[in-house]
Amino acid sequence: MDQAEQLRILKAGQQQSKSLARVITVTSGKGGVGKSNTSINLAIQFRKMGKRVIILDADFGLANIEIMFGAVPKHNLCDLIYQKKHITDIITWGPMEVGFISGGSGIAGMSNLNREYLNYIIQNLAQLDTITDIIIVDTGAGISDAVLEFLVASGEILLVTTPEPTSITDSYSLLKALYRHQRFDADATKVKLIANRVSKESEGKILYDKLNAVVERYLKVPILYLGCVPEDAQLPRSVMQQTPVSLHNPGAKSTLAYERIAGRLLDKAEEERQPKRGMAAFFSHIIAGRR
Repeated sequence: MDQAEQLRILKAGQQQSKSLARVITVTSGKGGVGKSNTSINLAIQFRKMGKRVIILDADFGLANIEIMFGAVPKHNLCDLIYQKKHITDIITWGPMEVGFISGGSGIAGMSNLNREYLNYIIQNLAQLDTITDIIIVDTGAGISDAVLEFLVASGEILLVTTPEPTSITDSYSLLKALYRHQRFDADATKVKLIANRVSKESEGKILYDKLNAVVERYLKVPILYLGCVPEDAQLPRSVMQQTPVSLHNPGAKSTLAYERIAGRLLDKAEEERQPKRGMAAFFSHIIAGRR
């Protein structure tokens, strides 16, 4: 796909909507650090603040979001791509009317689609901008090509890390792979760290300072500190109940932490600094990279 054709498809998709959703991508350097819990609980907190939210579960092969929501989707992104389902057909609605879309494995074959199919997909994805304010993309963990493609298409990345040495090391490896990617735009991308499972707030700040010092020294692009989530026994209990902790226990330490982080993300000045791209531009970027 040449640049002119990419722009034509993107423009056709954007004409479906006058407004653009804010796309926030949540990722981690390794599995098991609380990435999907972060996505879900931030979504719930955004809903409490009056925002319409949809989660795209892009962790292909794993159904973490639907398991935590206790809901089984009838369709996924593959059905939009290959069966020409409408975008509204593949959205499953969870607690507090948070929508989620199961990614399936369909994106892997998008580079082989003809222009008619691409137009259909992009125009459908652009319609998400009319029904939601925020789209959270929950990626897989690690530095696979699929994860990196989502990250380089993102203007706003939340990196979830724990104090474990392996988590910190893997987070740095992920950032190194991202920053050295040929299509990464440092000026258009903000990476924000969430320190998860910390014993106290100071531990989260120390974690950030250590990682950011190495990132600034060797990668020359600083990361921002968004906040921390404490170790909380209520969180795994809520997972067992298939209910987000933000709903299962509104007074839990982790719930209050997610509320603070969501508040920072929706701070008026922060929203103005973070340009909205919408889903048409997000997926057009991914498709262009596969061509």
